[in-house]
Amino acid sequence: MKGFNDKDFLLKSDYGKRLYHEVAAALPIIDPHNHIDTASLAVNKQFENIYQLWVQNDPYKHRAMRIYGISEALITGNEPDYEKFRAWAECFPSTAGNPLFHWSCMELKQLFGIDWILNTNNAKQVWDIANEKLSKGNFGALDIVKSFGVELLSTSDDLTDTLEHHIVFAKQQNGITCLPSLRADSIINFNAANFFAWLNQLQSQTGVSVTDIDTYQLAIINRLDFFDQAGCLLSDHSLDGGFTFSAVTKLDATELFANLLISKKLADNELVQLQSYFLDFLGKEYAKRNWVMQLHIGAHRFTSTVLRNKVGPAGGYACIGNTAHIPSLCLFLDGLDIEGLLPKTILYTLNPADNAAFASLTGSYAEDGVKAKVQYGPAWWYNDHYEGILQQLKALSSYGLLSTSIGMTTDSRSIVSFIRHNYYRRILCNLLGEWVENGWLPNDWDFVSELVKNISYHNIKNWLTK
Repeated sequence: MKGFNDKDFLLKSDYGKRLYHEVAAALPIIDPHNHIDTASLAVNKQFENIYQLWVQNDPYKHRAMRIYGISEALITGNEPDYEKFRAWAECFPSTAGNPLFHWSCMELKQLFGIDWILNTNNAKQVWDIANEKLSKGNFGALDIVKSFGVELLSTSDDLTDTLEHHIVFAKQQNGITCLPSLRADSIINFNAANFFAWLNQLQSQTGVSVTDIDTYQLAIINRLDFFDQAGCLLSDHSLDGGFTFSAVTKLDATELFANLLISKKLADNELVQLQSYFLDFLGKEYAKRNWVMQLHIGAHRFTSTVLRNKVGPAGGYACIGNTAHIPSLCLFLDGLDIEGLLPKTILYTLNPADNAAFASLTGSYAEDGVKAKVQYGPAWWYNDHYEGILQQLKALSSYGLLSTSIGMTTDSRSIVSFIRHNYYRRILCNLLGEWVENGWLPNDWDFVSELVKNISYHNIKNWLTK
């Protein structure tokens, strides 16, 4: 019987074991999309206890606890930290089969040397061991990130963020690069309740009075330049549901934006039109700055009004939405491509039914001398489990070029989530090892190990270079 969470975890073939241990394990990590708190890194924040490090900011765990029936007071409420940690310990054994079970066991082992299955019987012992280590001076947020071998991480930041912590971090000599990336959703959330409050903040920051579509674009460009000067390399859009795009003239968009400023509400079809215009505008601005455009498609975030009111818009209760509307996606990308202003693009899907379509789109747009200008992004959110990662790898290899893949990203608020790169690399190495042992790939060590190096590290490193 194979051991659980041992050095050969997830590695079945001898060839795969060798690929992981001799090649993949030691490679640095480049994470192009996450929601890490840069302030914690800049000051190397010390966590008071394992709950604050491990559970407090992890919607994956919160979701599992709700499914298990844990009271919200013990998830995001005001109960003592230990009681909330113990609630997670009560839920944890029931996550077997979910990637949380694998990740959590790997995290406990790597960070604290704890090789037990967390439960209510050992919760106090785990609490004490972990907290004793966290109390030491070399176990802050930055220390933990370093322990995973992170070389570069790119956080997710609103257009109006000051980026002050990124600026401080950039001046430190700490061996890690932490760059901002633009989370651009606020720019086109015209019907959001807080849009005009956000717009007022944008005007205050830029000194631009937004009176029409041209001054709004001017204010946006002002902040894009600020992000660019701070080292930004990527943008990010959450295009929920199936994503609809329509071609819109400047004249029509101008009228729609003028109506927005007056009435503060757009009809559904008008919202799609104005958002489409600004997506096209932003895509061109990204290309001018040689930024990567990330498109996260397929989430349905408006599920429970009760939970939204209790824990906010990103509390872990979203679900998988409709499949992507491929004609809309192609219309958007093609419009940019026709003008020679299609940026490098990563397509993420939350709906696994889109795997083949997104993988095939990697061959639909090209630029001389650029490898994989459009990337089928790594298994994202609800797909970053064992089978989801395998499906992404197999779809890309079947419909595109696996050799050009940019590997894994965490898309997480938790600094311990970099273990997912380890998880991904084990699955990748096992798959390639099985292909070699099945005779589907040549038994050529240099050839196969180079694949692992490129997919795990070199492709994303080279792809993000301006």
